Amino acid sequence: MADELRLGYSPCPNDTFMFNAIAGGDVGVAGYRMTPVLHDVETLNEMARRDTLEVTKLSFYAWLKVKERYRLLDSGAAMGFGCGPVLIAKKNVSRSDIHRCRVVLPGQWTTAHLLFRLWAPDARQRMFTTYDRIFETVASGQADCGVVIHESRFTFQSAGFSLVADLGNWWQERTGLPIPLGGIAARKNLGEPLIAEVDAAVAKSIQRAMDHPAKALPYIRQHAREMDEGVLQAHIRTFVNDFSLRLPAQGHRAVETLESMARDAGAI
Repeated sequence: MADELRLGYSPCPNDTFMFNAIAGGDVGVAGYRMTPVLHDVETLNEMARRDTLEVTKLSFYAWLKVKERYRLLDSGAAMGFGCGPVLIAKKNVSRSDIHRCRVVLPGQWTTAHLLFRLWAPDARQRMFTTYDRIFETVASGQADCGVVIHESRFTFQSAGFSLVADLGNWWQERTGLPIPLGGIAARKNLGEPLIAEVDAAVAKSIQRAMDHPAKALPYIRQHAREMDEGVLQAHIRTFVNDFSLRLPAQGHRAVETLESMARDAGAI
């Protein structure tokens, strides 16, 4: 029987798009069975902190906490321009009000949380829930503001919320670099030869999805929360790009800058 490599990723359209070929068995690593394990990104972050999976998607903030044990792959990154998390509210809120606001975030170890901390270091009333419950937490009045990610960044206005701040734009204006949201990492104890094969398989799966996007749609729809075709396509276009195929020097600089800013802020 082939050895198992568990591959963690989220049910969000960008991840199911990228990993469709692996999930379907069309792409893999010789001698290994690659088994998809789907969870929301914060659950994956927590699993990485416990060394649960051999290969996993995780937030770059979480990776900064586990990088001694997990090696970041060159392929599979969620990074780019105009793709950052956004801070929303039901009523008008200004930046000067944030320190008094209760803010709900999509997980303690998400890059969204780190970016918010960097943007609003005096905002202490932070609470956490899963990314898909941010809307209801703000709408119910349990929180004054919320940071949304994934498909929610495309739908918050139609859901009746207003924009307080685009944290991705803030990052870009401050650094001039792409926004480093998440990546794929492999446990270092797999060894470099196997990690290189996994990296190549991830890149091949992404390239196949880019070349034949329609083939991934059934798998995407099987797991998507938002079924609107326009939202699905916008989600994929935003989060799957050349940075996903191979992380260039600019991408590595973005991660290094995030680490430096997090260290200066006492967040790691």
